Amino acid sequence: MNVVRRNSMGLMAWLAGIVFFLPIAWMALTSLHSEADAATNPPSFAASLTLDGYREFFGAGGGASPWPALINSAVASLASTLLVLLLAFPAAYALSINRVRRWTDVLFFFLSTKMLPVVAGLLPIYLFAKNAGMLDNIWLLVILYTSMNLPIAVWMMQSFLAEIPVAVIEAARVDGAGLATVLARIVAPIALPGIAATSLICFIFSWNELLFARVLTGVVAETAPVFLTGFITSQGLFLAKVCAASLVISLPVLAAGFAAQDKLVQGLSLGAVK
Repeated sequence: MNVVRRNSMGLMAWLAGIVFFLPIAWMALTSLHSEADAATNPPSFAASLTLDGYREFFGAGGGASPWPALINSAVASLASTLLVLLLAFPAAYALSINRVRRWTDVLFFFLSTKMLPVVAGLLPIYLFAKNAGMLDNIWLLVILYTSMNLPIAVWMMQSFLAEIPVAVIEAARVDGAGLATVLARIVAPIALPGIAATSLICFIFSWNELLFARVLTGVVAETAPVFLTGFITSQGLFLAKVCAASLVISLPVLAAGFAAQDKLVQGLSLGAVK
């Protein structure tokens, strides 16, 4: 009975994986077709394959180069993720191990900041950026992404750090270790899977963000998602080119997730299992 149940669960897991993978496979196949073949309904699976969509995405046809937008996305995502980790790690330590007074209220306050619809804060942020002369500035996005991801990062890391045995930290303090030493040499190595999971989530959220980047940037600080929307023009939707661009822009996130999948699963499990 256990063998049958185990095989049934494995089959369901494979089916779920295939269902989630099908849109990516469809997008990859469409990106290898010509625009005429990609626009057919129903799609032709036997159509000839071509790399024209990728060539046009990288500016071979005289279009804009995607590299500035990709670099802007990388700078905004990596810099904001680093700032989030630097701020969230000591905050999570104060809320999980060396707990401050009314720490549950502090956690709820962090969570409440995510309840405000993003659109509701768009106009005030735009007016502030305009008056401060920070429109079309990549560092404005870094600040915004840091503030947007900080609450969820504190919540995640607080659950990870709460699993660390307090006896280990107390032993380090008895040996004369200061707070900085405890954080860097004791807490951080133990919570490394949780830190990796938190950083990956923050990186994905920053890389995929579109609304603020679309409104607050123009040419200089244009990010990859904003560059992608430029393929939808009044002349129509170039499906093969859009699929090629979407696949290329998704590769950094897919590669990061694949490289850190063991740390991600381990970190999320560490914060969920009590």
